[in-house]
Amino acid sequence: MILTVANQKGGVGKTTTAVNLAASLAVAERKVLLVDFDPQGNASSAFGLNRQFGEPQIYHALMGELSIKDTIVESMLPNLDILPAGQDLIGAEMELVHAPSRHDRLRSLLGVLRDDYQFIIIDSPPSLGLLTLNALVAADEILVPLQAEFYAMEGLSHLLNTLDQVRSTFHAPCKLSGILLTLVDRRTRLAEQVCADIRSYFGDSVFTTEIPRNVRLAEAPSHAKPVLLYAIKSRGAQAYLELASEFIERSASDDLVTLGQGLQRPHGQTLSR
Repeated sequence: MILTVANQKGGVGKTTTAVNLAASLAVAERKVLLVDFDPQGNASSAFGLNRQFGEPQIYHALMGELSIKDTIVESMLPNLDILPAGQDLIGAEMELVHAPSRHDRLRSLLGVLRDDYQFIIIDSPPSLGLLTLNALVAADEILVPLQAEFYAMEGLSHLLNTLDQVRSTFHAPCKLSGILLTLVDRRTRLAEQVCADIRSYFGDSVFTTEIPRNVRLAEAPSHAKPVLLYAIKSRGAQAYLELASEFIERSASDDLVTLGQGLQRPHGQTLSR
């Protein structure tokens, strides 16, 4: 599965979620590739990979200068590889403007890696440009981190409209995997109300797991480690382990539904097994 972590609004825990969900899935013995597709390169630096100009990174694969497999780096966690990004990626948006199939570059690149990984997780830029479009088109599913704040619903509405347009225009699956409530402080009345409103409106589309405001989560990137390796007993680390468990369970349920649909005869009778 290719999963893009996306939100057009910055500061909602998007990169934190991509990094720590990838790490938690790897700890759960799933083979994972984390794709840093944000020119800021924060998902890369979270693992101590600070790509300078000219160093192998996703930009070079995107522009056809290197094979995508030549840009992948092993992380400090077994089962987790990184496809890093750096400042070279800043220019990709301009360079791809007039390129053929410019929206489809990332999907084509990652297609050759599907058999190598159980989960490919893309950290997308916090904006709606050509790079984000590539990340959405490439995805089987989209996970949306949503901060428990007053304007959360408005921003989510814009993103869901964007997903509808991507599906219809580019024939991309990019279905909603789920909405993840982040930076939740249950001590405040506002957070309580926002979480209740989102769960009431979106129902089962919202993950049961919530990511709390947590000092250790905020500190971990400065130590170039996912929070699992920095403070495993922290509330933030435990929340992402719970999220990984819930995500795996949801993915398994989706697989069973797909299997069940595949066992239907054209006139609706179920095949015997």
